Amino acid sequence: MINKFTTVYAGHIDFPDHGQDATPANERRFSNDQLAGVFEKTEAIAKTMDKLGYEMLWLAEHHFQHEGYECLPNILMLAVHLAHATERLKIGCGFNIAPMWHPLRLAEDFAVADVLTKGRTVFGVGRGYHTREVETFGSPMLDQNANRELFEEQVEICFKAFNNESFSHKGKHYTLPPEVPYRGYQLKELSLVPRPVHLPVECWQPIVSANPRGLDFMVKHGIKGAVGGGAATMQEGPIQGYQAAAARAGKHLKLGENLTLGIHYLVANTREEALKRIKPLYEEHAKMFAPLGFVPGVTPDQIDAIAHRGGWDSKGVPKVEHFVGLGSWFAGTPDDLVAFLKGIEEKYPGMEHINLSSPLTTPKSLMLEQFHIVAEEVMPHFRGAPAVRDAAK
Repeated sequence: MINKFTTVYAGHIDFPDHGQDATPANERRFSNDQLAGVFEKTEAIAKTMDKLGYEMLWLAEHHFQHEGYECLPNILMLAVHLAHATERLKIGCGFNIAPMWHPLRLAEDFAVADVLTKGRTVFGVGRGYHTREVETFGSPMLDQNANRELFEEQVEICFKAFNNESFSHKGKHYTLPPEVPYRGYQLKELSLVPRPVHLPVECWQPIVSANPRGLDFMVKHGIKGAVGGGAATMQEGPIQGYQAAAARAGKHLKLGENLTLGIHYLVANTREEALKRIKPLYEEHAKMFAPLGFVPGVTPDQIDAIAHRGGWDSKGVPKVEHFVGLGSWFAGTPDDLVAFLKGIEEKYPGMEHINLSSPLTTPKSLMLEQFHIVAEEVMPHFRGAPAVRDAAK
């Protein structure tokens, strides 16, 4: 039963233009002041969500994006700040990209955030999808098998460090600790200082390909799954796959249990108005993500068209209506959204979290407007949803 409402904000600036006739993604470049402005925007989002009774704000770790789409390089540091600027809102790491970290630095930084935010920072790990980011930090991204192998060993190390007063590890990529002399003895074990106070550590990971190996790994470590992006268009496969992986491990989960579904959305007075307002935002999303493989079904010719101004219709680039029909995007009235979410509840009776996210590049004012509409006109229809608090305080 859905009772926890969340959103993702990956750190986009307020863009001066939107859509297929606007500036192509690879031609965008903004000043440092504009890029740094995402932190004020993030704080405004967090404070609004906190007052309106949302469960969690997911942040995304990204690097080097002078194009202005995803501009939050250190989400653990930001989580600590946001927790002190809000009262109860959880801040989710959606996601720290493990291959861009030494696993013990990631474990340490999360542990510090856990202590400083009194458990309001939620751990999340991912493998990454930007070659410019992951390969720049010296880890594989083009070689997917090598990326997965590294990621799995890193996550194993994080959980060893979280769950044991002292630990050691020997694997393909890491020998921890190195067997060196230290202050009169031979080093054999390490202790994370500090360890997280709130154990077991709640951890989330994106489900993209729904590869059985990856799902089995998640279940083994008790990692919850986020189904979104391109995977949301085929949501039944990943959601059923996670349940099947749990069954292989001897765990019985309701369909949708320990999962969240991510939906890009916009609500308005009429469906027609919502579609009109979401169209340029969808097109900006496509400009960013189609070349990265996150707009399902597009052909190479369509990806080429998306990289240039206009002309998308002649190449048959899917419209936002297509993805609304598939259920990965939503455009309609608040009542339509209630009915849509009730349908998800019926289909996935174990699902508690729903991730309603404004599309990438949605202006701050429109994001805040949407949070209010959902909190006031949608959330009250769901049993257990937090009550809207006085947003004027």
